[in-house]
Amino acid sequence: MENYSIVMLILGVMMALSAFADKLKRPYPVLLVTAGIALGFVPGMPQITISPEIVFLIFLPPMLYDAACNISMQEFKNNGKTINTLAFTVVFITTGGIALLAHYLMGMPWPLAFVLGAVLSATDAVAATSITKGLGLNHKTLTILEGESLINDASGLITYRFAVAAVAGSSFIWYKAGGQFILLIAGGVLLGFLAGKLLQFILHHTRQNGIVSISFTLLFPFVTYSLAEDLHVSGVIAVVVLGVFTARLTSMYFPAATKAQSKAFWDIIVFILNGLVFILIGLEFPYVIHNVKSIQILPLIGYSFLIVFVTIAIRVLRIFIESRRHYLTFRKTGTDKHKKALLDWKTCLILGWSGMRGIVSLATALALPEKLDSGEPFPQRDTIIFIAVLVVVISLVMQGLTLPLLVKWLNGHKHRSQVA
Repeated sequence: MENYSIVMLILGVMMALSAFADKLKRPYPVLLVTAGIALGFVPGMPQITISPEIVFLIFLPPMLYDAACNISMQEFKNNGKTINTLAFTVVFITTGGIALLAHYLMGMPWPLAFVLGAVLSATDAVAATSITKGLGLNHKTLTILEGESLINDASGLITYRFAVAAVAGSSFIWYKAGGQFILLIAGGVLLGFLAGKLLQFILHHTRQNGIVSISFTLLFPFVTYSLAEDLHVSGVIAVVVLGVFTARLTSMYFPAATKAQSKAFWDIIVFILNGLVFILIGLEFPYVIHNVKSIQILPLIGYSFLIVFVTIAIRVLRIFIESRRHYLTFRKTGTDKHKKALLDWKTCLILGWSGMRGIVSLATALALPEKLDSGEPFPQRDTIIFIAVLVVVISLVMQGLTLPLLVKWLNGHKHRSQVA
């Protein structure tokens, strides 16, 4: 009953702060994270820890599925190269950049440094899109952010698996790792397609009953993700493919009334899950402090800020390089296809500054095994978790508060240019 009361309290706080954020015209993820931190320090507050299994099995599938259902496939195709750059190239470069910093400045052994890099490699576009909601961003920018989030969790989690395996003593052979990566992605695509075909068959025979049809769309992301993980393929990719497939199915089988009902249902589900995610991130912060020595706290805070700035710099630089490449390609070909992929400097800045870390980074850190196969404790586990929590909190609060200001400044700059 005590846990039940705590859950009701968290839900109440989450809903109240979300409404309050609208009044203040401030991004609600920032308020929820800071409220979670404050709640965690309340005397007598029971310790609430995030279970990685709950994040991956309960939170991740519906949020990925909903984003995949709502993404514009035409915009996705137009900006496919930029999305792939953010979801794969930037993830791998960020892993290496953080590993270099952790090894040379923090003295972490290379395998552990790459674990930290993999944990923090993928951004949380859910946070970015939540914060940029209502800021008047163009459809292209939002599609790139959403498209990135549909893929980068897969690349980040796969990189994380290889890094943890290296710490456990497995030798890293690049061509074997590359082959496994391709199999994980291809297997996820195949399973997602098969799940979509099965859902198509079900929706075809249940289309007269809107409640039942919508219930199946809720069930399938969880089943697909769980089955994919059991088969050792990418659950993230499987759910994304299912979501893209389902977007077409609902337009085929759902009448207008059922479509409206389905959208309202999913809006509520995603709103609750997103709110809980941000407040749980804040709640985790007070407890991870107790797992590191007090003398380490200030240096680790400094390293965490440095990691945030390094990840932003890598992301911004890579986006501008990609933008330049698109421009040169367009000058060479002059085709409409390449024109649609062009990015102006304002969009590059917004995309670069939107690279916040979130619940997946925190869950992967908490999912680190407590012991290796040899029975020895996982080295520096508490340090990695502490840095992961700090980086997530810093990026959400710092970038979350400044991103709306950046967008406002860029809009003002655009207006001044037009006047001139």
